[in-house]
Amino acid sequence: MATYESATSRVARLLTMVPWLLHRQGIDLASAAAELGVSEAQVVEDLQVLFVCGLPGHYPDDLIEASWEDGRVFVGNADAIARPLRLGRDEALALIVALRALAATPGLAERDAIDRTLAKLVTAAGDATGSADQVRVDLDPPVDAELAARVRTGLTEQRRLHLRYTSASRDETTERDVDPVRVLSVDGRWYLEGWCHRAQDIRLFRLDRIEHVDLLDVPATPPEELPHRSVGSGVYTPDPQDLLVTLDLAPRSAWVAEQIPAEQVEPRDDGSVHMVLRVADPRWLHRLVLREGGGVRVVEPADVVTAVREGALAALSGNRSEAAGR
Repeated sequence: MATYESATSRVARLLTMVPWLLHRQGIDLASAAAELGVSEAQVVEDLQVLFVCGLPGHYPDDLIEASWEDGRVFVGNADAIARPLRLGRDEALALIVALRALAATPGLAERDAIDRTLAKLVTAAGDATGSADQVRVDLDPPVDAELAARVRTGLTEQRRLHLRYTSASRDETTERDVDPVRVLSVDGRWYLEGWCHRAQDIRLFRLDRIEHVDLLDVPATPPEELPHRSVGSGVYTPDPQDLLVTLDLAPRSAWVAEQIPAEQVEPRDDGSVHMVLRVADPRWLHRLVLREGGGVRVVEPADVVTAVREGALAALSGNRSEAAGR
């Protein structure tokens, strides 16, 4: 599968590569590639970029010198960036806090590598580490260790997963086969992103809503060109075709706004909540209203208000008839 490298990632590598090569003049191309963790072709491509980089002025003496044709790499005229990049105090502390949070997540990280990196950062930060001790990142709810380990195995071994998953928006539990792509944390919750064979599309699954996962002896074969999902503003991506519904929630039913993805949530001073969301299955909405016993009121659209009212009256009439027959 082809991989895409962002410009930010490449610039970061180039800024690290220059001081590293300056202190290893004449290193052979294969060794440089192995140490830098990229292919020889990538090293050559990066050197070609460096060859046209330098200080403002655009004269030959302003550009970085790079040579590699004889199989050995030489870099010169790059004194301005000869020193390796160093983390500032705030950057180091942010990394320490983030790595500690990652290390606390069962089954989702290479603990040895994280512990080694943490030890180096703490040693380098010295007394400043005390500030990091005052900050804690809680990823809530916690992830089941065994489930997380199976998901990670599916990722590392590129094996298909069979999930039993509960969807909050549909209030149903389904069985589905998923080719795992990555695990990510958004707003304090862990998600598995993968190609769902049931939906024939890329999907996000909250790990705390996966009831069970099995590792299948089938290779994971997600499509090569997967749609990119940005999670910068959250993971909720409503289907425009779903029914747009407005609800008023009593204080005792305010949990609905916390648990169900919504397009608009307006808390009120008395503890009630005004909520706008898209509903994929109207039956889920009917069940929610009945279950909350007056705690959830449908405001719009009018036809849904009527349908929910009639459903509630029918349920009430059925209960009365059943009670009268006893």
